[in-house]
Amino acid sequence: MVDVDVTMAPPEDERLLTWVALLRAQAAVVDGVESELIARHGLPVSWHEVLVRLARADGGAMRMQELAREVLLSKSGLTRLADRMEDAGLIERSKCGTDRRGTYAVITEAGRRMLREYFPAFMSAVDQHFAGRLSADELSALRTLLGKVLEGQPEESCTPADLGAEKPVPQPVG
Repeated sequence: MVDVDVTMAPPEDERLLTWVALLRAQAAVVDGVESELIARHGLPVSWHEVLVRLARADGGAMRMQELAREVLLSKSGLTRLADRMEDAGLIERSKCGTDRRGTYAVITEAGRRMLREYFPAFMSAVDQHFAGRLSADELSALRTLLGKVLEGQPEESCTPADLGAEKPVPQPVG
């Protein structure tokens, strides 16, 4: 293992300053949005992210493993989150019809209603803590720059449809 002296880079190194600014901005925006959503609806951002991904997925369903990658959670973290969301009636889980090991998360009608009620508060919080602080041109430039950062990174999500494979049909559990 190579011994690296972290003090070698000068503190004014633009790469380090930008890295720290990115991390601080991400944490501040997520914390601000989450605070707003919890205050208004009592629901964390992670619930919103799961509901959005499921609502946009074919048939309102995604494999749990794929959903975990999409919302940046470990499989066990998503399982615990899904347990709470299922108890709240916002999602349900179903078995894959062609692969007994596969499980899908499926948004319920209550989950769709919650998302419709929740979304205006989410957008308001995003505007307050992030988008409203930037011009349309700055938002576009930032999206372009972040896209460049993501180019060449390992693909975080690959659905069966992306691979040209037929997506297995979820089957009700039980």
